[in-house]
Amino acid sequence: MSYELIAGVDLGSNSFRVQVGRIVGDQIHPLDTLRETVRLASGLTREKLLDHASQQRAFDTLCRFGERLRGFAPEAVRAVTTDAMRVARNAQMVLRQAETALGFPIEIIGGREEARLIFIGAANALPAASHRRLVVDIGGGSTEFIVGERTEPLLMESLFMGGISYRQRFFPEGKVDKKRFYAAEVSAAREIEAIAVDYQRFGWQEAVGSSGSAQELANLLEMNELNPGGSKGITREGLARLRQLIIRAGSAEALKLQGVSSERLLILPGAIAIMSAVFSELAIEQMTYSEGALPLGVLYDLLGRFAHHDTRDETVLQFMRRYEVDETQVRRVERSALLLLGQMIKLDAPEHENDVHFLRWAVSLHEIGVSVAHAEFHKHGAYILGHADMPGFSKRDQARLALLVLGQRGKLQKLASMPAGDPNWRLVFCLRLAVLLHRARDDQPLPEISLRESAVGFELDVPVGWPQANPMTAAALADETLLWRRIGIKVRTRRVAEEHAVQLELLQKS
Repeated sequence: MSYELIAGVDLGSNSFRVQVGRIVGDQIHPLDTLRETVRLASGLTREKLLDHASQQRAFDTLCRFGERLRGFAPEAVRAVTTDAMRVARNAQMVLRQAETALGFPIEIIGGREEARLIFIGAANALPAASHRRLVVDIGGGSTEFIVGERTEPLLMESLFMGGISYRQRFFPEGKVDKKRFYAAEVSAAREIEAIAVDYQRFGWQEAVGSSGSAQELANLLEMNELNPGGSKGITREGLARLRQLIIRAGSAEALKLQGVSSERLLILPGAIAIMSAVFSELAIEQMTYSEGALPLGVLYDLLGRFAHHDTRDETVLQFMRRYEVDETQVRRVERSALLLLGQMIKLDAPEHENDVHFLRWAVSLHEIGVSVAHAEFHKHGAYILGHADMPGFSKRDQARLALLVLGQRGKLQKLASMPAGDPNWRLVFCLRLAVLLHRARDDQPLPEISLRESAVGFELDVPVGWPQANPMTAAALADETLLWRRIGIKVRTRRVAEEHAVQLELLQKS
């Protein structure tokens, strides 16, 4: 399916942004950008709960964004949220209301996924270059570091430090002095020290700042001629001069400089302290600026999915290689699982595209837990998928994959929290049945099985002589029906011959 207009939504810890772009070939032409300062991270209480005021600011902003995106197809919009929602204990409750306000699903993404998307956005907004670039993005709650070539991120990290979190920690009420500033710089330097050796060993030829904090710093240095020799962007000497000015002023609000943005005064001291530590720890002398960041990265990642270059497919292949998955078995199970699913839904229908993707990915990864231990490998696999860094996958995506892999065998009560009618039940059933049918891990032809959904569960038709010829598998199927019965879902199996059909209940009639 192709779209002319697509949109990326970034619910950051400091500001919310929408970027609308027009697809022209394999490029995106930005058409419209909306940005509002929400300061979501400022609403995090000591208990890591988003307070009512910050929630209301978020909902009000998303309602306005939703109006701008009215008429967009769901597949043409991708909304992501970052650090503040990653750490908030009430994130899921807030997220449900936020999705209602925006009118589109919102994904909580991990730090390295955020870093990946930031680099893609920054690189696509810069002139093409073959050399390595370091991109640094200082946000409200986290700072991302990425080294990559062209538009491919190669080394990614996200550190828990940002303009808002440092404001709250080191500059309460906006007060700035030499002691507080030094403490903030030392704290940031300690965070960066953990990654500095690896990054310097990897190397880069150009340092780039992205997002609002880097743009604000570059503007202040250039407009007030704080950089030496009229240099552009951010320089070590310019930062040192700005540092002295803000300490002398005693607060960002008291700075007498051109171009000071009132909406960024709150995070300016923290941003200067973090950027100063970045320059010091990574031995940077000068940094350019890219207007592309997370929203543009989201757009290009979305474009890749339309063009069948889905990063998630590559991630799944990498995991299969890393955990030495038996690809032959995966192909057996995949063929059968899709054959079963295709009897209940139209596999090529747009509304089922996501379900088909997730079944394929779950089949591909269903045995990764074997690399830990064969006993209860489905639990090991689910844990890996729920906690690993998986480029392209949101936290919700990973949770869904983990659920499918966990549900491939064993008792079904562990999935009982899923509501009736959830499409995941259908996927779990197809995965479990396909795994059961291919337990022998050979290429013996399978019987012609017909599958239907019923009002109370699932109905299977198998050849009349098949259970007698395959007693072990028939017994496993009988056990399977009992497992489904215990959670209130009926599975009925009929033996079907050409001339007649004999009803057989492997599940006890209720």
